[in-house]
Amino acid sequence: MPQPPLPPIAIDAFAAFTLGILVYFIGVRLSDRFPVLRRYSIPEPVSGGLLTALAVLGVVLSTGRAVSFDLAVRDFLLVYFFTTVGLNARLSDLVKGGPLLGIMLVLTIVCMGLQNATGLVSALLWGVPQHAGVMLGTASLIGGHGTAIAWGPVVQEQHGVAGAAELGIATATLGLIAASVLGGPLARFLIEKNGLIAHSDGEQIAEGAEIDEPTAQDPVSNDGVLRSIFWIHVAIALGFSAHESLLAAGVKLPLFVPCLLAGILLSNTIPRLFRRLPWPAHTPSLALVQEISLSVFLAMSLMSMELWTLASSAGVLATTIVLQTLVAASFILFVVFPVMGRNYFAAVLSAGFAGFSLGATPTAIANMTAVTQRYGPSPLAFIILPLISAFFVDIANAFMIQWFLGL
Repeated sequence: MPQPPLPPIAIDAFAAFTLGILVYFIGVRLSDRFPVLRRYSIPEPVSGGLLTALAVLGVVLSTGRAVSFDLAVRDFLLVYFFTTVGLNARLSDLVKGGPLLGIMLVLTIVCMGLQNATGLVSALLWGVPQHAGVMLGTASLIGGHGTAIAWGPVVQEQHGVAGAAELGIATATLGLIAASVLGGPLARFLIEKNGLIAHSDGEQIAEGAEIDEPTAQDPVSNDGVLRSIFWIHVAIALGFSAHESLLAAGVKLPLFVPCLLAGILLSNTIPRLFRRLPWPAHTPSLALVQEISLSVFLAMSLMSMELWTLASSAGVLATTIVLQTLVAASFILFVVFPVMGRNYFAAVLSAGFAGFSLGATPTAIANMTAVTQRYGPSPLAFIILPLISAFFVDIANAFMIQWFLGL
């Protein structure tokens, strides 16, 4: 009589959050120990998270018990982070970046088509049902784990692809790893090959964005951090209310999207209505909250990857990720970078594009953050990419998946 599976090792929310902080410091130590990681702009949460995920895999293989993380705090940090992005956004920058936003959306849709075509090729190479192509494409890569989980049952039940959700989750996991290590080196290659410099006159004209940098007279302070947290919470409250209303109307969007938009709304109305009110946008205090949220979120995301689930489909997964990474890198080098202007902004955006086309929006932001910390700021990139990856992509992807499944 077969033995029942052993119960998983459960890591509660508090322990997972604490471990996420530790994982970040492991990544810092790795970057100090191996300068190549910093040289190629590999974010600390990524290196620390991957090492921890491998350690967790060792625990699973040695004990025969899966490891389960409660990621409630991670999901909260994601909302926190995108709300800070909204609070830093200015409508003047969005208006000036309008044409670039439209171009970027078109490029993203083209990339999505290539990604699903590549997934179909991989499925055919391994004799997998052709409808599994979307699970090896945008449903898992640009869409991420959430989209893979949502579409897996549909592909399995309506198109007869057994284990579609598991295949999609595994693809999304490997895609996250590829996205984390591809963006930084790509941007470094483009910046150094073309001699690009942040703040160059040509780049500012191309971006049309003003650069706001913290000054020595505006240091991190207790008042500044609490002020930032207060307005983050106000924006989240507005975003949550809008999210509930959208759900009631049948519109499904991730919670962080209305929170991002609420942050933009507040940051472009409150300072104009109350000119003497201190506002947290572009302050070191808000930047600190933003960086903490992103760093711990990404560390928790990487450390909690269930690598032990990949073995059953190793061949098709390995083929898919290699092909998808080559397609994404080629598309970025020969299409995204040239079309977006061949300047520093385009190079930073390329790092972000690698992050969200193969992984997720936070990975894209982490890639761009690592690049800008090394080479200099590019404010508009941090506005355009989240709007594309967090808002427009989810809508376009739903139509793209339906279309490919109907072929």
